Formats: sequence, C-alpha cells, structure tokens
Amino acid sequence: MSVLVCSDLDRTLIYSQAAFSLHGPDETMPRLVCVEFYQGAPLSYMTETAAQALESLAASTVFVPTTTRTPEQYRRIHLLEKTPAYAICANGGHLLVDGEDDPAWSSAVRARIADGCAPLAEIRDHLTAVGGEFVLKRRTASDLFAYTVVDRAALPPAWVTDLTGWCAERGWRTSLQGRKVYCLPACLTKAAAAAEVARRTGATAMLAAGDSLLDVELLEAADRSIRPAHGELHDAGWTSPSTAVTASRGIAAGQEITDWLLHAVENHR
Repeated sequence: MSVLVCSDLDRTLIYSQAAFSLHGPDETMPRLVCVEFYQGAPLSYMTETAAQALESLAASTVFVPTTTRTPEQYRRIHLLEKTPAYAICANGGHLLVDGEDDPAWSSAVRARIADGCAPLAEIRDHLTAVGGEFVLKRRTASDLFAYTVVDRAALPPAWVTDLTGWCAERGWRTSLQGRKVYCLPACLTKAAAAAEVARRTGATAMLAAGDSLLDVELLEAADRSIRPAHGELHDAGWTSPSTAVTASRGIAAGQEITDWLLHAVENHR
C-alpha cells in the first residue's frame, strides 16, 4: 500500500522562535534542529525528535511538503537529508518534481484561475485602497495571489471580515495567519495539487496535517488528518470527524504531529 502524506510547513511542522510556545525550566527544553536560514540568520526549527521521525516517515511514504510559500521561499527549508520527490508550493499553484517546477501544472492552474476569478490586479488595488498604518508590507506571490503583513495589535476589528466578504464576491478568499493576511483565488487549493500527486504515484491512502483555513480542503480530502491546537483553524474551532487535534501547542505540537503521522502510516499497513 502506497501512502501519501501531505503536510503544511509553517506552524505545523516548522516554527520560528516567536512560535515556539515553550514553557518551563531551561534544563527541560527540547533539543532543536534549525531547518531554515534567511539572509544568513537561523529562522525555522523543529525538535530533534520531530526531525528524526520525519526522516522515518519520508522513508516509508510519499512525503509531500505542502505550503503557501513560493518555490523560492520553500527552497530555503531543508527538512530532510534527501529532497522530497514532490512538493506543493504557492497553495497548489506550483508542483515541484525533484525540486523543479512542473510547467504544465502551473499553466493549468493559471488557466483555471483566469476562467473563474477576478484578476490579481483588482485584488491588489483594493488592498492598497483599504490599507492603513497597520499595513506594514504588501506582496504578491508567484503572480497568483496577494498578501499583506500587518500589525496585529493595530488591525481594525472588522477589517479582515470586510475584506473576506469583498473577496468572496470576486471568487477569492482570505486567510489570517500570524501577521499575514492572504487573499487567494478560491480555486487555488493544496488539495487539488495533492490529488495530482496521488494520481502520479498511485497512492492508495492519504494523510494530511495543517493549521490554517487554507488547509481545510486538504484535511478533508485525506483519509485521516491532524491539526495543531493553535493557529487559524484552532481559533475558529474547526473540526472534522477524521481530523485529530494535538494536545500540545507550538513546536511541541510539531513533534506530536510527526509522531502521529508515523503511527498512522504504520496502522495503514
């Protein structure tokens, strides 16, 4: 039996220092492994135990990092000793095969978006028009979607809600993750890319993990899934009959997720 494992990265498997959520005496803290550098400085980590479990998981399954990061941002991360055969980037907008972008998949995704959603330029202009001092940066990703970096303390209470309604009328959706507010075409999903990987690999079962609203379709498409007890889905109280929830928060939840996935694979065999 071939098992496909698709997992979100940031605040699911890997964590910045701000997201560790570690408590207790210093001597009880876990050993950490740095898996990402940015501009020469360490940025993202896993516990050593989680990193070891992930190596075991990748050796026995088709493990697919599944992220909203662009391919360029994803390539900063070194999760495993060997580069995964597949990776899903830009929320499904890019499918990497042996580290290289699959142009046919990217073209098909862009055609689907053009057929059913308002253009990116309209979304970008609206974000500029409704911004304020709470917006720290505005960015586009892979010419597919837009996001803003905001000061959460200064973010007006109804701003994301209003933006969500406006985007929905144009075939787009929003997601608030940490300091980033994402606006993405509704048809741009990790689940669609995961289904393509399943088709190519002949996988007979799928497991998934994720923490945000952008992971919902992926979690629902999987035979079994897990989410951490933090993040956008946790704040929204989202659950499903096939989705487990960690007991831990922060980087400890990342370790719990890798252990859970490893045991779930063993139960499928």
